[in-house]
Amino acid sequence: MVVSYFWSIDPKETLSALSKELPLLLIPLGFFIFKPISNEENKKIIAYYSYVIVAFVVYFLIRAVVRYFIYHDSRMFFYHGENDKDYGLVPKLLNAIHMSVFVAVAFFHFVTKEIKSKTDYCFSVLLVGFILLLSSKNIILIVVLLALINSFFFSKAAHKLRLRNLIIFGLLVVVLFSVGRIKERFKVEFQTNTEKSLSADVVEGVPAGVHYVSIKEAWTNPTFTPNDYFNGTAFRVYQFRIFTELVRDNNVFFTGFGLNASYPKIKEKAIQYNLYMGVEDNADSGYQSKNFHNQYVQNFAELGVFGFLLLLVMLFLNVNNAIKTKDFVHFAFAILMISLFLTESFLWRQRGIVFFTVMYCLFNSQLFLKSPKEE
Repeated sequence: MVVSYFWSIDPKETLSALSKELPLLLIPLGFFIFKPISNEENKKIIAYYSYVIVAFVVYFLIRAVVRYFIYHDSRMFFYHGENDKDYGLVPKLLNAIHMSVFVAVAFFHFVTKEIKSKTDYCFSVLLVGFILLLSSKNIILIVVLLALINSFFFSKAAHKLRLRNLIIFGLLVVVLFSVGRIKERFKVEFQTNTEKSLSADVVEGVPAGVHYVSIKEAWTNPTFTPNDYFNGTAFRVYQFRIFTELVRDNNVFFTGFGLNASYPKIKEKAIQYNLYMGVEDNADSGYQSKNFHNQYVQNFAELGVFGFLLLLVMLFLNVNNAIKTKDFVHFAFAILMISLFLTESFLWRQRGIVFFTVMYCLFNSQLFLKSPKEE
């Protein structure tokens, strides 16, 4: 990120963004300098974190109930608010998808405890219910799959029934992806224009009578109109399309545009394709101001192929270490990050970089502890 400043197409933006990304350097440095955290201390930290998340969940649920009685609007219980409008389970600034990940890690702490109290069961139900209310389909799907993996392969009972569980798990996956309605739903979103989407609209306050862009159109249309609206899935396809065009046309395969310097190029593409550009002096900013909403693409576009490969190596080591330590909360965190990075530029947000770096160091530093014999 620092080196990209020297070839950035917008050095001022790159320099400004570096201060936001400093935790990626300072947090690992702290773990390196101070006393290693033992396995027991690690579990205590995750436990404290999980109880704090429970407190946040209770707060936001009470907040939603109070606001429902004030405004009589059921939207108070779902997703996040839109701009400065006063509805949504959590504020838009917090982001429902990010909050889903924070809650999911706490959920797996309670679910995977060897000895569970009634309180642990209650907290587990509360947290999974909150994840459902946050309505992030990507995270909900991954949480369900991780819960199945834990039940079939990581729990004590699973070790006794490994072959049977493998067969059952395989059958469940086949059934899940062969259900006619699910297949039809993906087919409809890919080929047709519909306001019902697998993901939320990118621009809020979509007026009636607009044209909803399908995934196929997002990838193939030579141009659009300001009356064309993208849902989250179609927009991410469009963003990946312009990413391939930008890398090809600007010769930035090895270097990228520089940290946080891709926005002018995204805006150029929005003008080229005649996208909706929002309303001036309004919170509705249009599509040209959105980042790639994909951490892998964001890394490649701004830091080049080496920045992309570094991210892949970090994620691979994270999964590999989770399997080595047989810590399912670590494994859940690793898989959640891989999935989240497909739909969010999580590390380009300060809360994202702090959460990722702290958890990454906390889990992976366990491998560097000396055994009692070595000590």
